[in-house]
Amino acid sequence: MNPAQTAAKVIIAGAGPGDPDLVTVKTVKALRWAEVILVDRLVSEEILESYASPNAEIVYVGKQCRKEGTTPQATINELLLEYALLGKKVLRLKGGDVSIFSNVLDELQTLVKHEIAYEIIPGITAALGAAAYAGIPLTARQHSTAVRFLTFYTYSKLTEEYWQELAQTEDTLVFYMSSERLGEVVEKLTRHGISEEKQLAVVEQATTPLQHVQTSSLYDYQKNLGDKTFVSPSLVIIGKVVHLHQQYKWFTNNPTREHYFKPISEQVGLVLQ
Repeated sequence: MNPAQTAAKVIIAGAGPGDPDLVTVKTVKALRWAEVILVDRLVSEEILESYASPNAEIVYVGKQCRKEGTTPQATINELLLEYALLGKKVLRLKGGDVSIFSNVLDELQTLVKHEIAYEIIPGITAALGAAAYAGIPLTARQHSTAVRFLTFYTYSKLTEEYWQELAQTEDTLVFYMSSERLGEVVEKLTRHGISEEKQLAVVEQATTPLQHVQTSSLYDYQKNLGDKTFVSPSLVIIGKVVHLHQQYKWFTNNPTREHYFKPISEQVGLVLQ
């Protein structure tokens, strides 16, 4: 192992779901420590402005479905390695939590392969932020005693047998990265006989000033929300607990269609040659 490898360290940290006040104290310390910060698109600019060292190099490595400028995961892995081997203090800052739909395994494998020391700092994941700011407990007596985190980003991961199980379970279902295909999610669940007692909520830009929550029964989805396009990021909650939103909502619903997080096209990316 060369001296640079011995000195190298990477911190992988979650920045929370949007509201900059939800970032953890430990991640704030990491922001002040870091010389290089590789940052996702879904991280509040206010977090970087408030806590990053003024001398830190900010490298935008965001991803946005089907958008030009998205940074491939392989490039992110290469950047982590390149800066670490220069002996830099590297912070990989991810939106939400690092272990929920974040590709953290690819980055860990790269660091372990090259014997780079690392630390993982958890963050508040989008599901917990969205549920809290929408007044929807993900588990509640007489409503649900468990919750499942899922995605319908690709067809291959969920079999018809599993869709049938999802339709019949009493667990709360939380779908990440699935709003563009929500009509398909609803069709599969209703086709498999999901209870009419269950509702869905779409939480757009959760915990930010632009948060917007829309609810519907699954069987009236096409009439109520079928023609809607949801602002990214959007998170979907399905279950009996969604009924609690009307009674316990506390955060102002913002109907504007502006984007809280800058699109990829407005961020400055760095790509290895």
